[in-house]
Amino acid sequence: MAIQWFPGHMNKAKKDVAARLKGIDVVIEMLDARLPASSANPMIKALSRGKPTLKVLNKQDLADPNVTRLWLDWYNAKPGTRALGLDASERSPAQRLVAACRELVPNRGGLEKPIRVMICGIPNVGKSTLINTMTGRKIAKTGNMPGVTKGEQRILLADDVELYDTPGMLWPKIEVEEGGYNLAASGAVGRNAMDEEEVALELIAYLMRHYADALTARYRLDDISVLQDYEVLEMVAKKRGAMFGGGRPNMQKASEIVLTEFRDGVIGRITLERPDEWTAWVKKAKELAAQRAAEKQARIAEYEAKKNKGR
Repeated sequence: MAIQWFPGHMNKAKKDVAARLKGIDVVIEMLDARLPASSANPMIKALSRGKPTLKVLNKQDLADPNVTRLWLDWYNAKPGTRALGLDASERSPAQRLVAACRELVPNRGGLEKPIRVMICGIPNVGKSTLINTMTGRKIAKTGNMPGVTKGEQRILLADDVELYDTPGMLWPKIEVEEGGYNLAASGAVGRNAMDEEEVALELIAYLMRHYADALTARYRLDDISVLQDYEVLEMVAKKRGAMFGGGRPNMQKASEIVLTEFRDGVIGRITLERPDEWTAWVKKAKELAAQRAAEKQARIAEYEAKKNKGR
């Protein structure tokens, strides 16, 4: 199943971002440290047209620290890009963000040439919470549902640093299938746009490959190395009492449990992708897209041939 979610207010946000970017010096894109590439919006990259970018890997306290280091190195190796990690324990995030922005645009600064910064990110990535922490007061609305922030907000981070907040925004077509599942697992996608059982099974399959110990410890499971993902989900249902009458496991309820506990970080510090995996997923997605395009062209050619033959 392909994960897609682009409601009307996100289309409006896209237009607003495109208009605002014309006067912006630095783009801060907040990423989920548990899925740094899946949560990077390709639409923002296209709209920003090569402007200096600061990638903020938020929620790093929920992510695998070893993998986070790989991602920070990966992003910092890109020209015109800086990357840093943040989490809920950060006491002075504004200072770090301002310093990083000054590094990216050393020719800007001072009251005559203030640094204008736009912060953007996917829904539910923690952007509003960060802004409230930086300002020391509740300016941005927060919530555990995607799409809470609906309009642009302007915040003064320093005397010469203006920050423009934008609503959480996905993109119209998620090309990398694994990225779609990761976004759904993180809570960035509305519930009406996904099958929670399918997303939970994809999550469990990844945990079985990379975090089997954390999975078995959390749900007090025995050896799962010989099991399929759906069998593990059935075991979770039994362990948590998510059962129908007659001893049948409630897979929907068990899926909700697994997804909620992953999002809350109680299964462990987990990252759902590594740079080498992402590169392979992108390659596969491009090959699949090329195959589909070729098949479409073949169908069109066949249709045209039949139409011309009938004349």
